[in-house]
Amino acid sequence: MKFGTKVIHAGLEPDESTGAIMTPIYQTSTYAQRVPGEHKGYEYSRTQNPTRHALEKNLASLENAKHGLCYSSGMAAIDSIVHLLEPGDEIVSTNDLYGGSFRLFRGVYEKFGIKSHFINLSDIDALQQSINEKTKLIWIETPTNPLLHVFDIQKICEIAHQKNILVCVDNTFATPYLQTPLDLGADLVVHSLTKFIGGHSDVVMGAIMLNDDSLQEKLAFYQNSCGATPGPQDCFLVLRGIKTLHLRVQRHSENGKTIAEYLANHPKVENVFWPGLTDHKNHELAKKQMKDFGGMLSFRVKGADLQATFDLVSKFKLFTLAESLGGVESLAGHPATMTHASIPKEMRDAYGISDNLIRLSVGIEDVEDLVEDIANTLS
Repeated sequence: MKFGTKVIHAGLEPDESTGAIMTPIYQTSTYAQRVPGEHKGYEYSRTQNPTRHALEKNLASLENAKHGLCYSSGMAAIDSIVHLLEPGDEIVSTNDLYGGSFRLFRGVYEKFGIKSHFINLSDIDALQQSINEKTKLIWIETPTNPLLHVFDIQKICEIAHQKNILVCVDNTFATPYLQTPLDLGADLVVHSLTKFIGGHSDVVMGAIMLNDDSLQEKLAFYQNSCGATPGPQDCFLVLRGIKTLHLRVQRHSENGKTIAEYLANHPKVENVFWPGLTDHKNHELAKKQMKDFGGMLSFRVKGADLQATFDLVSKFKLFTLAESLGGVESLAGHPATMTHASIPKEMRDAYGISDNLIRLSVGIEDVEDLVEDIANTLS
């Protein structure tokens, strides 16, 4: 089954009782049992819910996975994965990653004895030097947030698996339409479904997809025990969004290309970060690893200080200044003070998350209008 068919049909069947084409919203907290322990597969909606179950099956299919697990947010999904570790274990991750992931690894779990190292995962020698007998998880974002680095998933997985280290890929920016990390050797894939997969900026949710039965059993235990599960209404909204995922992401990518090329030739722009540009340092790897290059990009404004960048990013008309990404509407953000503010400034500066960096989530509007908005703002 090809991707455009999967998003419509995979894991989904008409409702048995009514024939409804759309998966019903099972807005219930509990289910009748004939005798204690004898039920129809559902007993309590934190543990199982039919709407969530349908979404989990559909998501697994999109990532070519055996299992899917849904959570109340992307951070809840990441938190569940870290529960696989124990005090004394270590994580190796990229030094360019979402600020919320950094905050969880450094601000929450280090006090429980789980240490994190943030390095350039393009440097294979640095990766090998960072791995020791305590390393249990390598955490990859690719493309990264906000500088759109692309890392070699297959190569990193080969190195990790020689030492029995798990590899998780945050596939939020790419979506399974552009990239399927499990096919490249990853053990786990995580998504903020809030973003491109939901696609309409009206739901907050996360997910994990994987193939390993033992890991799935552990994660399902944490999912139920810790209770960060989504409600059926949110699951319904994400199922609805998925049905146009392939159409939307293709348009995001096409618009992203036009915007990136426009910015790359603008005299007031210092750098543009989008893996589809031929001068992007990871362009050839991105061509090999991804179907297209997506609608996320960042750029630096030449000679702008913090206040000048604030002034500029606040003047867009169609690019709304807001957190998040991946909706049908275009958004602009200032990573240093918004999505990545939890990373200390000295680390942001060292990693390249400068005060004059602006991140764009390019939507699916008519691209001529988006170019005009950027042109007017930069002028």
